[in-house]
Amino acid sequence: MEVMRSAAARAAAGADVVHLEVGQPGTRAPSGVITAAHRALDDDVLGYTVALGDDTLRHSIAGHYRDWYDVSVDADRIVVTQGSSGAFVLTFLAAFAPGSRVAIPAPGYAAYRNMLVALDIEPVIIEVGAGAEYVLTPDHLASAGHLDGAIIASPNNPTGTMLDEDQLMDLASWCDHNGVTLVSDEIYHGITFGNRAHTAIDLPGQPIVVNSFSKYFSMTGWRLGWVILPADLLTPVERLAQNLTIAPPTLAQIAARAAFDCHDELRRNVALYEEHRSQLLSALTDLGFLQLAPADGAFYVWSDVSHLTDDSQVLCRTWLDELGVATTPGLDFDPNHGHRFIRFSYAGTTRDITEAIDRIATWLDVQR
Repeated sequence: MEVMRSAAARAAAGADVVHLEVGQPGTRAPSGVITAAHRALDDDVLGYTVALGDDTLRHSIAGHYRDWYDVSVDADRIVVTQGSSGAFVLTFLAAFAPGSRVAIPAPGYAAYRNMLVALDIEPVIIEVGAGAEYVLTPDHLASAGHLDGAIIASPNNPTGTMLDEDQLMDLASWCDHNGVTLVSDEIYHGITFGNRAHTAIDLPGQPIVVNSFSKYFSMTGWRLGWVILPADLLTPVERLAQNLTIAPPTLAQIAARAAFDCHDELRRNVALYEEHRSQLLSALTDLGFLQLAPADGAFYVWSDVSHLTDDSQVLCRTWLDELGVATTPGLDFDPNHGHRFIRFSYAGTTRDITEAIDRIATWLDVQR
């Protein structure tokens, strides 16, 4: 967020900025979603829905699991939320008591840690770096002492790393056997290159699954997500939602019903990300960035930059100030080792990718 603010300030001052920092699609919402929103603005009162979300949308989400994963999900277990962030807050409040210990991988999404701390839940940071191929395993969890919960993400932000079906099953089985609540962040499902992502929803122990319309469905600003819960958490989450948010945004919910009919358009977005991914990986390797995490999904490249700096925040600030290239330092994603890493996002425009590569290449030539 600080990088985005600095980039915005630079742009407001009239200077050029190319964006490799933004963790959101550069594409707009699907045309069917926009059409549905216009229709709702004209025809609907847009009052509150119930706290659990629009019933038609919940059934559409259940249909999505049937069509994509060949998994039957009861629509009654689905809660529509204010983005995946809203889903995580409701889930953490309902599933964990203050003082609970919840494992999170590093590198991983910084907001997990910050949300847990804000709710007086202890984040147990587990290092899963290059030596572990950036993959969390049952052995990692077993070595962490007593745990009440564990959060996984596949594809992962910031690494783009994915868990295969066996790895996901092993984690779910270990958590089930040890009484650990597993929370699976699946918001980058649909944005994968090669193997498809597997959902945890039908695995042992009734994992909690969080997803969102923000990434694959290209609807970040619409602030709409969902969580699939075990039956015993539905009433607590409903009561929390009634008091904390009343209901998710009605316009977004009505429009999102159409998203599941827009896969042709959305697959074209993913094809563009794949082109950007190939271009960026090739260029970074040519420029000497040789320690890259496997970018199997999402739209990020996680790169070791220790051959250039021991302070990635300074490097990112230098690139923004001197080159107009915005990138994200790794410290938030990994408090212990992130000072040696940078996250590059290729979710933006082709021009941003090409121009950023050219500017960084020129800068590296000068440094040499």
